[in-house]
Amino acid sequence: METLLSILVGIGLSAACGFRVFIPPLIISIAAASGHLNLAGEFAWLSSTPALIALSIAAGFEIAAYYVPWLDNLLDTISTPSAVVAGAIVSASIITDLSPFLKWTLAIIAGGGAAAAVQSVTVIARGASTTFTGGLTNWLVATVEWLASIATAVLALLLPPILGILLLVVVGSGFFWLALSIKKPKTAAG
Repeated sequence: METLLSILVGIGLSAACGFRVFIPPLIISIAAASGHLNLAGEFAWLSSTPALIALSIAAGFEIAAYYVPWLDNLLDTISTPSAVVAGAIVSASIITDLSPFLKWTLAIIAGGGAAAAVQSVTVIARGASTTFTGGLTNWLVATVEWLASIATAVLALLLPPILGILLLVVVGSGFFWLALSIKKPKTAAG
């Protein structure tokens, strides 16, 4: 049961990386430094003071940069692969009771995949915001994203099964709406 929970926490934290790359590692660092989270041995450095300071600065710059109108779309290009890598690393840092092969396989596929799925949605939302409002509402998208990153990461740590259910509902709803939006081609009435 402990292993399953660590996998759920890892996937939830990875999904949060899709909103913002540095916020979930910062939350992990805070939780580990305060003794509320056990990390895999090779990731113990995340609980160090230098890591906490560096991640705080990086998260602050990342949040601020998304409020710069031309820079936010440019950052999406960089943050997409970064989110996948961060998602895999975050998952691996939490999963402690599996063989390295299985841990990294799960981290790359489930963690990186969760981060990629969420990051894809944020890129589409920002692109739609830019297209339809000329970027005037990008600040709103940026605010929702960093708040969602914090909420998702905290929920992953506190209530991983609930977050797992919520993620399944959100992904399932997305596929449902996508299926509804795909129209069958009309045939000529004969």
